[in-house]
Amino acid sequence: MRYRRLGRTGFEVSEIGHGLWGMSGWSGSEDQQSMEALQKSVDLGCNFFDTAWAYGDGKSDAFLGKLIKQNPGKRLYAASKIPPMNGQWPSRPEYTYDEVFPREHVFKYTELIRKALQQDTIDVLQFHVWNDDWSTEQEFLDTVDELKSKKLIHAFGLSINRWEPENGIKALRTGRVDAVQVIYNIFDQNPEDKLFPVCEELNIGVIARVPFDEGSLVGNMTKETKFPKDDWRAHYFGPANLGPTIDRVEKLKKDVPQGISLPELALRFILSDRRVGTTIPGMRKPNHVAANLGTSDKGALSSGIIEKLRAHRWERRPTTWSD
Repeated sequence: MRYRRLGRTGFEVSEIGHGLWGMSGWSGSEDQQSMEALQKSVDLGCNFFDTAWAYGDGKSDAFLGKLIKQNPGKRLYAASKIPPMNGQWPSRPEYTYDEVFPREHVFKYTELIRKALQQDTIDVLQFHVWNDDWSTEQEFLDTVDELKSKKLIHAFGLSINRWEPENGIKALRTGRVDAVQVIYNIFDQNPEDKLFPVCEELNIGVIARVPFDEGSLVGNMTKETKFPKDDWRAHYFGPANLGPTIDRVEKLKKDVPQGISLPELALRFILSDRRVGTTIPGMRKPNHVAANLGTSDKGALSSGIIEKLRAHRWERRPTTWSD
């Protein structure tokens, strides 16, 4: 496993972290297997774990808290997220800041997350949605300052809305944001345009999420793939998205170099950009952990391969099924 500095947080994090969403929000999850996968990550050198209160109403946070306690001799970094008070993902321009992240709500969930993680100070606490119009809200600025001054958190971050990588740049310039979590993968290359340059300028840590495009870039899905109704992917990969996605994946497979799997290509594409601090694939099974974390040792892709992958950039905008 290789490590990178997560911006000005000073944290030296594994360049492949572990995302916990699937453990509490997707079908086919088994708690014991999830804990085994988390421990496997630790054993293989992963030290960065990303969760959110919304992942099972604290269930994934509790998994992570248990993992940290099971490994007292290792420095494991915990990142979590506060849900929007109005329960709406993503944020929309008509929502006001006091509807989504009023001070009382932020501190309530900060305490819930600290308790679940069994930590006095949260390494990275993020807002789970964001609208850059809120950047000038004095309550936002004061709340982040207070969280830090009381040592409830070490670093503050934003989880940027799907396919809106520039909707967060104003907040970065307030000086309050230490890390951003953004969708970045072979299809979604837009963060490279404006967000990443600002992160580099301000020394903001970048957490690249959804490296496999919610599973399509693993390469196992077909146009007949169906998910249970209570699985979020049933909505995301509905009729409007499944067909076009599979068409693009099949086209991409023609450019996968010999000796490299599609999941490996997906991860190495992300890690080829040194502005990325870590990427956080969801991993619910130990064998997935071993395969994904082993990718770190294989290094960046060649410039020739990267150039070919540029042709697979997919310009997308938020829509009803992408929420």
